[in-house]
Amino acid sequence: MAVLWLDEISAGDIERVGGKGASLGELTGAGLPVPPGFVVTAGTYRSFIEEAEIDEELFEAVDVDADDSSALANAADRAQELIIETPFPDDLREEIVASYREIGGDEEAFVAVRSSATAEDLPDASFAGQQETFLNITEDALLDRVRECWASLFTQRAIYYRQEQGFDHSSVNIAVVVQQMVDAEKSGVMFTSHPSTGDPTMIIEAAWGLGEAVVSGAVSPDNYVVSRSDRSIDVTVAEKKVMHIKDEETGETVERPVSDERQTERVVSDGEIEALVDLGERVEDHYDTPQDVEWAIVDGDIYMLQSRPITTIDDGARSEAATPVEDAVATTEGVTDGSGTQTAGAGSDAAGTPSDDTGEVIIDGLGSSPGTVSGPAKIVTKLDDLAKVAEGDIIVTEMTMPDMVPAMKRASGIITDEGGMTSHAAIVSRELGVPAVVGTTNATTVLQDGQVVTIDGDKGTVLEGETVEPDEEAEPVEEVRPKSPVKPMTATEVKVNVSIPEAAERAAATGADGVGLLRTEHMILSLNQTPEKFIEENGTDEYTKQLVQGIRSVADEFYPRPVRVRTLDAPTDEFRQLEGGEDEPVEHNPMLGYRGIRRSLDRTDVFAHELEAFRRLYEMGYDNVEIMLPLVNDAEDVYQATKCMREAGIDPDKRKWGVMIETPASALAVEELAEAGIDFASFGTNDLTQYTLAVDRNNEHVADRFDELHPAVLRLIGDVIATCREHDVDTSICGQAGSKPEMVQYLVNEGISSISANIDAVRDVQHEVKRVEQKLLLESVR
Repeated sequence: MAVLWLDEISAGDIERVGGKGASLGELTGAGLPVPPGFVVTAGTYRSFIEEAEIDEELFEAVDVDADDSSALANAADRAQELIIETPFPDDLREEIVASYREIGGDEEAFVAVRSSATAEDLPDASFAGQQETFLNITEDALLDRVRECWASLFTQRAIYYRQEQGFDHSSVNIAVVVQQMVDAEKSGVMFTSHPSTGDPTMIIEAAWGLGEAVVSGAVSPDNYVVSRSDRSIDVTVAEKKVMHIKDEETGETVERPVSDERQTERVVSDGEIEALVDLGERVEDHYDTPQDVEWAIVDGDIYMLQSRPITTIDDGARSEAATPVEDAVATTEGVTDGSGTQTAGAGSDAAGTPSDDTGEVIIDGLGSSPGTVSGPAKIVTKLDDLAKVAEGDIIVTEMTMPDMVPAMKRASGIITDEGGMTSHAAIVSRELGVPAVVGTTNATTVLQDGQVVTIDGDKGTVLEGETVEPDEEAEPVEEVRPKSPVKPMTATEVKVNVSIPEAAERAAATGADGVGLLRTEHMILSLNQTPEKFIEENGTDEYTKQLVQGIRSVADEFYPRPVRVRTLDAPTDEFRQLEGGEDEPVEHNPMLGYRGIRRSLDRTDVFAHELEAFRRLYEMGYDNVEIMLPLVNDAEDVYQATKCMREAGIDPDKRKWGVMIETPASALAVEELAEAGIDFASFGTNDLTQYTLAVDRNNEHVADRFDELHPAVLRLIGDVIATCREHDVDTSICGQAGSKPEMVQYLVNEGISSISANIDAVRDVQHEVKRVEQKLLLESVR
């Protein structure tokens, strides 16, 4: 049969129906409320091209040099044309259309048509986002969309990937999921256990309309924290200004403003939460592991749209997360106000939390970083306000940005209006061990500058007054992270990125093979003065001591594992916010300006003090410290830098050092860089992508074109790895793309030496590297 219904599919059918199809079938078979649908099987695609006798011509068309961009484009056009212009056989057409009509019954159905790659021949992750998805499709376009899903196996990028990863085009199959659309009135996500700690609480986020708004971060959703032990609810109602809905005329998903009265209206009722929790427990029981579930509600009915394991829970906490345990977590019992919205109660006897005489709850949000602390609130609405944040203050802002990290280090707590568990504020706060409450919606307007408050990063509440004595403050809950995690053994090293020295212990606990990127700019920016100003007021020795202290704390934690330290790479707009910044040049585009090695080689007096810090560390015995030079363009940059090293008393021939590959120039000149003596080359994919594609990822008009997996970017990376292997130079990646499974697969296949990931992604990358390496080994012996 060409078609399998979801209720006929289980996880074991992945070869026939692909990853998406198998997952949806498994949920359906478990009796969970999944929208009805069917899968046009992978075998049907194969029969289609073979019976039409286009298979040989198809595979011959794509047998080209993928590095030849013109040939690649022609191959993709020809392959897709062959599939799209080949008519459906009558029997296949009738079966697919008849199945579609069963979905709608007497009414025309709107369906989603999604590609579902098969796992055996082509892992789904390899082409995540590559194959097509079409929403709100009706019968007149159905067959065309199925063909387009098949044809999407032969986009330029897909052909390039298969060539680079050694896949035979003729071995690749693809299935297509056809599923009834849910025109959601409300939707969101549900974590069946706390995604950070694994505590037995369910976290539900909800917004009006389709779920894309929540998943993409376009809206701050309502947040509902539900105790697994007694089903009590802690509610935070967000101001939901926009919603995603289906445009009735075009059928496309569009963004629309939410009416004023509904912006602050609670999205889901207690009864709906009760039903969601029941479903969450059922799916967790079925998979026997905490789940991240996407859901939607229409006409009072709840539908599950997707479910995947939560991968961010520490292994030590995961075993406790799946089973509700009385008193396992200090969850506040809900108190209902007149509107039916529940807020956290005011008292708890837990150590380090407010006692019976605590103040009133002023606002609440999502507890994103555990711990309880009291202090004066400092409202930050612009970067200039950061100067008023002193040690022990609590930062209150709409949303944190990377420029705020120095102030966040001084602060005792963080409160934001916007954001969720994966926002910048949440991630950095957890990395720092600073209690944080995010997504309050109104903290910056409700709280006053200097007002003393207490924040509870577990419950997500902000209380009036100083309710915790300094010596009672809860220690950040980092001890749940195992000190000696069991990690997969891989030939490709998996390292970790560290933004701030204070995160070193947490980073080391991941079991990473070392630090692939330690940024010095955060150490310098935290001084609140430009290097020149700090040196002027405190002297060169104190400046060097600050750097030694910061680097040493990380090197200590990881010794003897290597710690790769990037020299100063802060753009001028960041320095302009500091004392002494008035002397910084005003640049139209600082990312293309006076930064990285350019600044260091222009201000060799300041660069010398950075290098002196490295010399002292080597003298102290820290032979695991490596020097990494940012924004290098050519060998001349390297020769000038090594001259400075020698002048600072560092012998480049006896220490390990290298460069960042962030520009097309450095990628193309890597052979000359290797001949100049570098020990390693590390890809900074954010900059490399921006400069290769001429796309500013922060420019909303072109940000959708930012793609680290673009064939041109991958070609530069692949060429650099190949050249470096010829010259016995290590290669690594420390840009955020290194955490993406599809990039990991490409890099391991190309032979990269190491991959450095963010702290919360290290374990996932370790397992992905192991999977790819095992696949390569199997292929080599078959």
